[in-house]
Amino acid sequence: MKNAQYDYLIVGAGLFGAVFAREATDQGKKVLVIDKRDHTGGNIYCENIEGVNVHKYGAHIFHTSNQEVWDYVNRFVSFNHYVNSPVARYQDKLYNLPFNMNTFYQLWGVTTPQEAKDKIAQERAPYADIDPQNLEEQALFLGGRDLYEKLIKGYTEKQWGRPATQIPSFIIRRLPFRFTFDNNYFNDLYQGIPIGGYNALTDALLEGVEVRTGVNYFDNSDEYNQLADKVLYTGKIDEFFDCQFGKLEYRSLHFETEVLEQDNYQGNAVVNYTEREVPYTRILEHKHFEFGTQEKTVVTKEYPHEFSKDNEPYYPINDETNNALLARYQELAKTEPYANKFIFGGRLANYKYYDMDDTIEAALALTDKELA
Repeated sequence: MKNAQYDYLIVGAGLFGAVFAREATDQGKKVLVIDKRDHTGGNIYCENIEGVNVHKYGAHIFHTSNQEVWDYVNRFVSFNHYVNSPVARYQDKLYNLPFNMNTFYQLWGVTTPQEAKDKIAQERAPYADIDPQNLEEQALFLGGRDLYEKLIKGYTEKQWGRPATQIPSFIIRRLPFRFTFDNNYFNDLYQGIPIGGYNALTDALLEGVEVRTGVNYFDNSDEYNQLADKVLYTGKIDEFFDCQFGKLEYRSLHFETEVLEQDNYQGNAVVNYTEREVPYTRILEHKHFEFGTQEKTVVTKEYPHEFSKDNEPYYPINDETNNALLARYQELAKTEPYANKFIFGGRLANYKYYDMDDTIEAALALTDKELA
């Protein structure tokens, strides 16, 4: 389009769009970013409450083994040394995660790796000959009943909103057992939280870029499309095509956040609640992500539930039916008038769960392809 005001319109000011905007701007492109929310950053946005950076859309811990991605984000922010070491709570007893020697000691009193391996073999024995047809059978086959009942069953059923016997077995193809006393949840080389919170990263990425928040692209998409030669769309791909083939399915979350008149509530950033009877899956205490010493603390209870038009899509349900539907939308995106005008990127447009490092890696790959 010869008379367009911008080279690129980016729909969505989340991490994917922000990285693309930064790279395009640095290469001399004129970019406009719009977002229907009243803030940038997408789901990594932090809200400051009582001096605490609150992860408004759930906990985000940056972790990666990709040196290029780690070097990239460190161009914009410095990271603290936070290590994700969640704790699971079942019937008022606490267990370290991921499953490691601390967990096995807390469950069974074993103190050596060989004792732990022998105990797991004993727990698995009654289920060794089954051909797992669902998540419950898969978990019993891999780890036995005690581990399953206390640390897997209730949490997973809350996450998926259905009994474990109705959840596909492939959800837990394996159970990562560690036979060391290591509570670090991730195996990645690099891990931490941006000093000053994730807004510091987003703000740095979008520095010098024109951004308009509180703008819903679909209120006037034709007009917005006319503004730029190309449009990078990072929202739900089915919504872009007016759900003409049907709606893609997600699991959603909602959060209940409160300020407590105490300096420390649970002593850890993340505590999972694994009983089915407890309606939330975990409690976040946000100050611990940044080693805060504020007089008050802010905690968030996280509740999984079914997705509807009134709440946010978090986890794609990548089963056979939804993946087939996605393929139809992806094929449509390759046809005219879409192919030369629109680019689709990010977790919603790709209907894929991305960690933050995956998001950045994908955005950088797209910029290499698009701006080469």
